[in-house]
Amino acid sequence: MNQLDALKQYTTVVADTGDFMQLGQFRPQDATTNPSLILKAVKKPEYQPLLRQTVQAHRGEPMDQLIDRLLVRFGCEILSIIAGRVSTEVDARLSFDVRATVARAERLMALYQAAGI
Repeated sequence: MNQLDALKQYTTVVADTGDFMQLGQFRPQDATTNPSLILKAVKKPEYQPLLRQTVQAHRGEPMDQLIDRLLVRFGCEILSIIAGRVSTEVDARLSFDVRATVARAERLMALYQAAGI
């Protein structure tokens, strides 16, 4: 038994990543992601098709909405790999604006619902 498997006996392992292609080897229960982690992931060649598909499907939308769609797309991919939940964080620039933070969270939830999550 490795250290990760031993840890899983006592706690819930949560991955903090946008790089969902790496999740299979660690098998976390849950995951969390945020805009900076998604940005890091989409710079990798293996995620370029997902980025292009999302941009093409929603061309003309404001950038913040396009980013939210990409966050949810990554979240859906993560959920196809893990058994638990994914936490999608809102843009940290909204952290001092309660209304904007809540509005963005509600928009993310609506996008997840539209995706069947």
